[in-house]
Amino acid sequence: MADKSFSQQNRFPLTRLSEEEQIFQQTVGSFAREAILPHVKDMDEKGLFDSEIIDQFFELGLMGIEIPNSLGGAGSNLFMAVLAVEELSRIDASAGVIVDVQNTLVNNGILRWGTDEQKENYLPRLASEWVGAYALSEADSGSDAFALSTRAESEKDKFILNGRKLWTTNGLEASLFVVFANAAPEKGYKGITAFLVERGFPGFSVGKKEDKLGIRASSTCELILDGCEVPQTNVLGEVGKGYQVAIEVLNEGRIGIGAQMIGVAAGALAYSVKYSKERHAFGKPISSFQGIQIPLADMDTELEAARLMVYNAARLRDAGHNFIIEAAMAKYFSSVVAEKVTSQAIEICGGYGYTKDYPVEKLFRDAKIGKIYEGTSNMQLATIAKLLLK
Repeated sequence: MADKSFSQQNRFPLTRLSEEEQIFQQTVGSFAREAILPHVKDMDEKGLFDSEIIDQFFELGLMGIEIPNSLGGAGSNLFMAVLAVEELSRIDASAGVIVDVQNTLVNNGILRWGTDEQKENYLPRLASEWVGAYALSEADSGSDAFALSTRAESEKDKFILNGRKLWTTNGLEASLFVVFANAAPEKGYKGITAFLVERGFPGFSVGKKEDKLGIRASSTCELILDGCEVPQTNVLGEVGKGYQVAIEVLNEGRIGIGAQMIGVAAGALAYSVKYSKERHAFGKPISSFQGIQIPLADMDTELEAARLMVYNAARLRDAGHNFIIEAAMAKYFSSVVAEKVTSQAIEICGGYGYTKDYPVEKLFRDAKIGKIYEGTSNMQLATIAKLLLK
């Protein structure tokens, strides 16, 4: 049975959400509580996401939120994707990031940079059956995202890719990968090119799956490109424009990670409130003591601030305004809040909070990744400072 403690925590939805957005939020939240929550602990322990739940993501239209109706998608916007990621992440951050990567990185990249042929070929499948993945990082290329050693050599009607990618989210499940390689190393970052690589292309394979601290059910894999043959028609954007593809897509991806982090924090807060009302000390629920009330109020206030920052960045993007500094701020601040709120939740829940039998321990582990992937906190601060001083 779904845990009713996860009822909506948004107290002033009319100031932020339209009726359509509220209904969508409630629908995704109900789905997460009923279909995902019963499996969260088992998936975390096994480090494997239930494929039947991914099938349900497709059935609900969550894997193609911004894909046009004409191509099989929901024809909606980034803000709806943010709502979906937040609601899923309240229950399981692994579920949130699967949907996030699909929408904000893969689908968005093809919508923005793909040819008509690429859109018609891949977007209907991404909306209905194919999981997507985004492969930029390498062993020596993380925050310095363009120090890529993966190479792409042009050969008649195809490119030959050689190299290895690390930290690829959705690597185990994906059928389509956005892979970055340098097609002209002598030009530095201006040789970087994005490719659409299908799982079945010759020379492509998925390597080691990482055993992680948090978001354990979300697969994080090594990709091996050993003479991988990619048709010339599968260049995403233009040859040498990969750096621009990466930057623009990741700017939007940061908003999605912000949504994941506020979802994680919201889940931890909900459990903390529930526990504080049920746990008694000195003859009364601990929620009656100021020593519990004050941290709960602080958690709620910071979560609300982070949520508004994430929502604002998404609204700006959908309205066609510049949103880069807002996205960096939202990603940075939401990851700070998620780590703080989940840590405080463990303390409020005491000994139970420290055990794997109670969910806040997992939420605490899941929160840590927010400061690391899709641009570390220091990289977000560097972006903010650069734009502030410009």
